[in-house]
Order: sequence, then C-alpha cells, then structure tokens
Amino acid sequence: MNMQELSTLAQYNLPVKMFIINNEWMGMVRQWQELIHGGRYSESYSASLPDFEKLADTFGMKGLTARTTADLDNVIEEMLATDGPVIADIRVAKEENCFPMIPSGAAHCDMILSQEDSEDAISEEGKVLV
Repeated sequence: MNMQELSTLAQYNLPVKMFIINNEWMGMVRQWQELIHGGRYSESYSASLPDFEKLADTFGMKGLTARTTADLDNVIEEMLATDGPVIADIRVAKEENCFPMIPSGAAHCDMILSQEDSEDAISEEGKVLV
C-alpha cells in the first residue's frame, strides 16, 4: 500500500521475495466488507492497478506474474533462483477470500473458517473440533 520499502530493497539489493495476491481489490478489506458488513463495498476496488512487473523493473528488481495455477510453480522457482528482490503478481479470482479470519474484537475461538474448513471441523457428534 506504499512503495518506500521497494526503494530500500532496491538500494541494498535485499533478497526479499514479495507475493501480491492480486484480486484487483484491497483483498482483506473487500473480505471484511463481504463477510462482516453484508457486502456493502466501499473504496476497496481499484480499476487502475499498475503493471507490477513494470513497477519492479523501475526499481531494478525482477517482476513476475502468475496468471494461472499452471504458472505458479515456475514463478516460485524463478523467484528463488533470483539473488535480489522479486515482486510476484499472483492473479486470483476476484471473489477469493483468505481464511481463517478473526473478526475485530473477537477471540481466536470465534475465527471464521472457509465453508470447506468449517465442515471438516465439525465432529460426528456435532461439536467443533479445535
């Protein structure tokens, strides 16, 4: 959400590998708006994202993009083979959520799981397994 860190990485050629999980939204903000605020989306979508490969290039870094799941292994291998910093733009479905998620002010035992994980976490007796 800011770029000063990219300048520091470039200046010192630090071998930091960055993944941008790119759903064209501010992902976690959109997820909160969907799950906690009834789908009332506000200022969390961006139709004007940069080309992250070109952005990396402006800092003298390696930039990579995975547009499909088939691209992902090659992107990771190339990241690890690169000595300096790397930005990897990983494209995901616009509706993709990240779980588990703990709502603001809630305890860890109140975390929200994905539908699949929620079903797996319920025992035969109907008790939630922790």
